[in-house]
Amino acid sequence: MTETNPSGWRPCTSPERLRASRGKNIDRPSPDGRRVRRQPSRTSVRHDSRALRERQNSRGGSVGNRPSHRPAERRSTRPAAPSKSERSRKQSPRSERPWYIDVPIIIAIALIATIAFQAVVGRVYVIPSESMEPTLHGCTDCNNDRIFVNKMVYDFKDPKPGDVVVFKGPESWDNAYTTSRSSNRIVRGFQNLGSYIGLVAPDENDLVKRVIATGGQKVECLPGDNGVKVNGKEIDNSDIMNPPSRSVDTKGGSIACGGEYFGPVKVPEDHLWVMGDNRTNSRDSRFHLGDQYQGTVPVDNVIGRVDARILPFNRIGTVKHPQIQS
Repeated sequence: MTETNPSGWRPCTSPERLRASRGKNIDRPSPDGRRVRRQPSRTSVRHDSRALRERQNSRGGSVGNRPSHRPAERRSTRPAAPSKSERSRKQSPRSERPWYIDVPIIIAIALIATIAFQAVVGRVYVIPSESMEPTLHGCTDCNNDRIFVNKMVYDFKDPKPGDVVVFKGPESWDNAYTTSRSSNRIVRGFQNLGSYIGLVAPDENDLVKRVIATGGQKVECLPGDNGVKVNGKEIDNSDIMNPPSRSVDTKGGSIACGGEYFGPVKVPEDHLWVMGDNRTNSRDSRFHLGDQYQGTVPVDNVIGRVDARILPFNRIGTVKHPQIQS
């Protein structure tokens, strides 16, 4: 017997019930005879969720047909704010310079910094002669030592015996000096520039010697002495050239004195008695005994102390300043 529905009413299946019914676990037989629970289809659940959202949107409300009081989201049409780097580029536009402009600028800055450093702190000099062998190496047409001269050290103290110093020769010392500059103005300009960075010797009578005695002391080397004496005591001669580079006329001098006998000479105040380590090949205070300072050098003429050899590479090292007076 078949049941009829005289009123024509048909049950309505809501989306919730439909989804729930589809999500029920349904038993199905497996090949081996056991009953296996079938998992709901992901595709059907996804389709049901999509249909539910579309129906809710068409009704203009949320679940349960209740109107939503949340205001609809509006997409902003305002452009995004520029980044910090973009703002900086817009505020300070900078044109890229070509390399052939940047390179000369960098070289010019480096030269200016080098010249300023050598004018105030220290300067590089070239050893032109053999007068300070073996401490400093120099000769004609050879790879001479480049030395760094500390200009600031004597701003705080006075030169002492044993210091190797660079000084400007007094006028009486300029007799044997000849300029090495070219007569061509352009070449001479490059030579002067090179002197400020230690590539060329300065065009002045700058000399390098070791301080033997200072103001108020008496220096001498007479027949029978075993070496140079200061205030009657022999100084330490361990840094001098030995054996001597030149022969000595024993009629007026000795090998111990490094040449002719001299003294005694009392060094004036604020003056220095200087000698080269290569005693037999050095025109130092001994060769200027007849001038107004008796061969001594004013302290004001001292440019600085030799602190190091910086070139060539096989000669790099510090310069010793031993205490030569006992």
